[in-house]
Amino acid sequence: MSGRKAVRLRFAGRFKEAKAKGSGGFSAARIAARVAALGREITRAHEGRRLDVVVTLDRGFVFAADLIRQIDVPMVCHFVRADIRDVEQAGHARREVFFGARPELKSRDVLLVDAVLESGVTQEFLLRRLGESQSRSLRFFVLLGRPPRRRVGLEPDYFGFRTASNSVWIGYGLAEANGTGRNGRALTARTKWKSGQRKS
Repeated sequence: MSGRKAVRLRFAGRFKEAKAKGSGGFSAARIAARVAALGREITRAHEGRRLDVVVTLDRGFVFAADLIRQIDVPMVCHFVRADIRDVEQAGHARREVFFGARPELKSRDVLLVDAVLESGVTQEFLLRRLGESQSRSLRFFVLLGRPPRRRVGLEPDYFGFRTASNSVWIGYGLAEANGTGRNGRALTARTKWKSGQRKS
């Protein structure tokens, strides 16, 4: 692919960066306003065309549910889940990322939606897989970006907020290590990562 079809690993960003103030988090009102504004922007960018939205599970479902209701174009939703495994090959341990069947996206405008971008390794792999479908365009939207944790040269086309905080984020679809907290209306920052919470 070329031009706008390509998976772009660097993007200058067309939106003003929205950062967390301190480490308290983002209120429900602030999240709603940001999602609504970006929904309007995506609507303008795809006016008159079908948009295929690929939602990552489990973290992205609350964010995606709000976002798609702010996008006023014909839409089809697809859902994918990452299976991250530690495997051993030739005596060396490594981590591999697997996804299920790839949706049919040939000649479609595709938007990948995820809640958090940290190392970027998982999302970069998924974007490359989706790119193999020969979509007309492929863009990436993330609610919360954490640039200091990035391990690959991947930047989203659309983002809600960015933060340099090392805190754990809970609420709005993001869970505690024990699985609770996803139903919080706001994004709340905790002081440190708890054992068992996955990073991607």
